[in-house]
Amino acid sequence: MKLYYAPKTRSLRAFWILEEAGRPYEKEEVDFRAGKHQSPEYHRINPMEKVPALTDGEVSVAESAAICAYVAERCPEANLAPAIGDPLRGRYLHWSFFRANIEAAFVQKIANVQIPPSQAGWGDFDRVFNAIDEALVAGGPWILGERFSAADVLIGGDLYFGSEGMKIVALKPASAAYVRRCTERPAFKRAWALNQNETGA
Repeated sequence: MKLYYAPKTRSLRAFWILEEAGRPYEKEEVDFRAGKHQSPEYHRINPMEKVPALTDGEVSVAESAAICAYVAERCPEANLAPAIGDPLRGRYLHWSFFRANIEAAFVQKIANVQIPPSQAGWGDFDRVFNAIDEALVAGGPWILGERFSAADVLIGGDLYFGSEGMKIVALKPASAAYVRRCTERPAFKRAWALNQNETGA
């Protein structure tokens, strides 16, 4: 597998899931200043010309959530996704797709968009983060309870960005403790360093 990334971007999620998976992978920086993202070669990998993107032989995957799902399925030995038939599979899919609500809630907050909750697919800003907090209060240390999964890379990563990066989310105790657990994982720490380009690679 090869990860196409740019430092200090949403590539963090892709680095994190790959580090959790534990398989070797290549990495290639996409230099936006040099216009590499607009090359015909990269356009074929990701028509949106953004990062991250992943190739795996003949397979190309863009969108960080899709990359997380792909790597989890591609590396079953890492136990990052409940198998089809596992009762946890439904909630795993729920929270993996739920992250789209988080992105919408961020936009709503930053742009001060006023939409009636009944008309917005994500409800509203507070409802999104209250739902996550309720799940964490009711369950175990991870979004699926006792089991860490690719959904935590997505949910935990977004909560981290919203609270520490953009500073637009004031986390409640359960969510704040969850983010600490996520960021204390060795794979997250390695991913953070890679995404900052601290290795010089």
